[in-house]
Amino acid sequence: SYSFPFYDRILQGFLDALKIDATGLAVHDLGGPIGLYWACKHPERLRKLALLNTLVYPEFSWAVIVFGLACRLPGVRSWIASPAGLRFAIRFGVTQPDLLTDETIAGVQAPFVSVDARRALVKAGTGLHPKGFVEIAAGLPSLKVPVRVIYGERDRILPDVGKTMCRVAGDLPQAEVTALPDCGHFLQEERPDEIGRLLADFFAGQSAGR
Repeated sequence: SYSFPFYDRILQGFLDALKIDATGLAVHDLGGPIGLYWACKHPERLRKLALLNTLVYPEFSWAVIVFGLACRLPGVRSWIASPAGLRFAIRFGVTQPDLLTDETIAGVQAPFVSVDARRALVKAGTGLHPKGFVEIAAGLPSLKVPVRVIYGERDRILPDVGKTMCRVAGDLPQAEVTALPDCGHFLQEERPDEIGRLLADFFAGQSAGR
């Protein structure tokens, strides 16, 4: 079961195994609620937090609801995790799909060659219970660490991302927010150098300048 408690145990065990007491965290897409749930449960282990285009709150958009339903339909769910489905997702999630290289698309497809890996991907997309999102919404304002928000405004996968990040800024007034008007959901693929620089500056403790 790819549940919130499952991921919480994984993250805790990972840090313990590496003897890391506290860390910075950058989250995107499904990793957002996973990381935020962990952070709200273990704030003493969080030093800094960066949010890219991601889910946060329990009020899901129509797009998220449709995706969740699709992951439960036989045939459709198999296609979602297939090479063709993953290729469609990455191209749908950027503003200029023709600029994606075959190497980039192959990198997205590579971890999901086996049937078991594809099955796990689909289960991961439906395993997070709404109650966990309610807990995130309740716990998020209590986080006092530095926060950086960087998101693409033209997100067709999470079309309400602007509204989400506005709410995040209200819950975390210390957050520094950068909205990229010409980026979609997969902003790392569209603007890798800029996203890398902004995150590196943040985690190194420097100002991003905006």
